[in-house]
Amino acid sequence: MNKKTTPTTDGSYMRKSIEYTGVIKAIWSIALLLTIITACKKDNYKGEITGNCPVVVSTDPTDKAIDVVLNKVITATFNTNMAAASINDKTFLIKQGSNIVSGKVAATADAKVFTFTPDQPLLPFVLYNGTITTGATDSLRTAMVSNYTWSFTTIPQVTLTSNPVAGGVSTGAGLFAQGSDVTVTATPNTGYTFTNWTKNKVIVSTSSDYLFKMAGNAALVANYAAVPAGKFAVNLSSSPVAGGTTTGAGSFTAGTTVTVTAKASSGYTFTNWTQAGTVASTSTSYPFKITGNRSLVAHFTKVAAGSFALNLSSSPTAGGTTTGSGPYTSGATATATAKANAGYNFKNWTNNGAIVSASTSYQVVMNSDVTLVANFVKVTPGNVALNLSSNPAIGGTTTGSGSYVIGTTATATAKANTGYSFTNWTRAGNIVSTSTSYQVVMTANTTLVANFTKVVAGNFALNLSSSPFAGGKTVGSGSFASGTLVTATATANIGYTFTNWTDNGVVASIAASYKFALLANRTLVANFTLIPPIGPPPINLGTAGNFTALTKSGISTTGVTSIVGNIGVSPISATSITGFGLIMDANGQSSHTPIVTGKVFAADYAAPTPAKMTTAVNDMQTAYTTGMGLVTPAPIVDLYAGNISGRILPPGLYKYNTGVLITNAGVTLTGGPNDTWVFQISQNLTVNGSAKITLLGGAQAKNIFWVVAGQATLGTNVNFSGIILSKTLISLNTGARVNGKLLAQTAVTLNAATVTTP
Repeated sequence: MNKKTTPTTDGSYMRKSIEYTGVIKAIWSIALLLTIITACKKDNYKGEITGNCPVVVSTDPTDKAIDVVLNKVITATFNTNMAAASINDKTFLIKQGSNIVSGKVAATADAKVFTFTPDQPLLPFVLYNGTITTGATDSLRTAMVSNYTWSFTTIPQVTLTSNPVAGGVSTGAGLFAQGSDVTVTATPNTGYTFTNWTKNKVIVSTSSDYLFKMAGNAALVANYAAVPAGKFAVNLSSSPVAGGTTTGAGSFTAGTTVTVTAKASSGYTFTNWTQAGTVASTSTSYPFKITGNRSLVAHFTKVAAGSFALNLSSSPTAGGTTTGSGPYTSGATATATAKANAGYNFKNWTNNGAIVSASTSYQVVMNSDVTLVANFVKVTPGNVALNLSSNPAIGGTTTGSGSYVIGTTATATAKANTGYSFTNWTRAGNIVSTSTSYQVVMTANTTLVANFTKVVAGNFALNLSSSPFAGGKTVGSGSFASGTLVTATATANIGYTFTNWTDNGVVASIAASYKFALLANRTLVANFTLIPPIGPPPINLGTAGNFTALTKSGISTTGVTSIVGNIGVSPISATSITGFGLIMDANGQSSHTPIVTGKVFAADYAAPTPAKMTTAVNDMQTAYTTGMGLVTPAPIVDLYAGNISGRILPPGLYKYNTGVLITNAGVTLTGGPNDTWVFQISQNLTVNGSAKITLLGGAQAKNIFWVVAGQATLGTNVNFSGIILSKTLISLNTGARVNGKLLAQTAVTLNAATVTTP
């Protein structure tokens, strides 16, 4: 120290100097001690991290590892040789939650590696946490600076049981990696039929061969039912097991029509159904009348490398049959054909939910795997069906099949494929039209066949079509010798006018009757113009339009109800849908029931359903607000003081500051197919028993909107048309029939009613 001091008579400067020097020495002593305490020895471990203390450099299982086997011996590797005595059951810990797993800690031949062997196998699909504490020291007695922790999850397990035990045997249990595909198989014993697979008492599959992805432990129960005396059993299986799944097994009364269904797994296509080795059907949906016990096998074919799979199914399964599934070489043209069963009609083909064809025969070029669904619609009681088909199936396509109110005019349209020409429409073998677009008044169930002719070598094809299909009909298509003078004739339907003939988009003639010499294949389109619609603009329903019935508070039914289309509730849960006997779909996003031809959705189903339901309800409320707010064209206010019974109403906007009453005299709405009616009703809509809304001139239910601030009550045996947007309740009494939609901001109640989306 060079600090200058001034001596005093009592010598105090000497005492201060001594005290100052002592403090400095104490500081240096403490610093030296800390250096000794914190410094750790160096080592030559190549993977050593920065620092000198012992550390854990790896574990097995690694941190965040999954699918760890249950008999796993757990290891920890250090960066230096460790004191074996310090690595023990107090410093090497494995925990499940707060519980310590008992086990034995042992050193290995490598002084850096230590093991933990659990006394009992680890539990499946459980998160375990490992800890090496600071009590662990190296061979020089240097301790770890801090605890080392890591975690891992064990492999999940599938366990199977039979209910009842005597009902059958199940195979496929075991340990499987998370996300892997697993197939379990249930085989009923004699006198039993397989019912379903359940998990936590929830049905997950009705196929005896159940294919699923591992998502945690799966405790599955194979449920069997004893075959009652006097009934017959239908048992199903898949070959190979991984090829696909089946539904429809059970016990049935003699004479019952049973429908069994097969669905191919990825990488396979459906081949056929066999019984005792004999082919019974080539359709994934196979209906038959049961006269004895049946054991059917669904056969699937694995798709070879370089080929693609065409898989077909029917919705609903009882709706009809399909043919054409199978593996196809790349670039091949496949033809999928659908045929409706009795009581149903074909609606369309869809691919991933998107409509790809409205024809029973649909051709697709196989450049990738294709999965098509043939959608069928149950014919509404009181309605009649139009079913269409092509002859031959590869000759062309058809559109227009569906369920129609008696007296409605339907349009059937045919379009020839390349190499064919349209010939005619036949009904029960009798020619009914030579126009590709054929209008028929639906007074009974009608089946039409579109006949096509293959173009003879050396001849040319003249193919005609209408745009739009409903615009009019054409006559003159066929196969003709070169140079033949042909005539193409177009006739407009009601609500349209003829515009011109076009060939590849170029106007060929403005004459409805067009004569010319046929010198090459020609495809002509007769273009028609829609007569401008009358009435307010149609109300945009948004995604609410995807539902036949949509409510915020619930949907209930008693009696034998039938609904064609989807139904849903939000924000209330599925428990508010009562009387339907809902069966949850495997994905948890929707459910189904025999009385709804479509899907059932609720706010408490799996994602993305809740978000979609919220959007649909918001769209419904927006549509209601829009409907009530319409002012164009000028509204007709309080016409007939709200009692429109027995009246004939043209298209327009009708505003009522009171309620609206329709007695059993009914009401007639007359207008074109694109005209609209909007009824703004400030109070209740009351439709008395046996009342009927009659549509004339091509008026369509989809263009009629009843916007009701109060309740909408439809009495017994009412025949109602239009879309109801209600601020509160919509109630349908016994036998009421609706061709429309029920969109309520509270609830919908049904009693043996029928509702069909238009």
